[in-house]
Amino acid sequence: MAGEPQADCLFCKIVAGEVPATVVRETETTVAFRDINPQAPTHVLVIPKVHHPDAASLAAAEPQVIADILRESGEIAALEGVAEKGYRVVFNTGSGAGQTVFHAHLHVLGGRGLNWPPG
Repeated sequence: MAGEPQADCLFCKIVAGEVPATVVRETETTVAFRDINPQAPTHVLVIPKVHHPDAASLAAAEPQVIADILRESGEIAALEGVAEKGYRVVFNTGSGAGQTVFHAHLHVLGGRGLNWPPG
């Protein structure tokens, strides 16, 4: 059920403390941790503590939580020292967009040039 922890979800296990992660920040509604396969010098994932399979379903069900994730992305960028020069936030939604863990999450990327268009 949406919003409830899923036994087979890696990110739910990180939220529960069952799988280790290098946590950068944690709030009442979010956890931010370093990506294990970084694509930039700063690559931090910000996830909701509640389970929703993607950003669209999270936004529909719990708009305040997705706002919390976006606010945290700015906090992470400042903490990581990339806010001044610029950073990118990315939600991949669906396997065709590169989503591999089906628990909504935002990537905060910075510390190198990020060309446009991506991909």
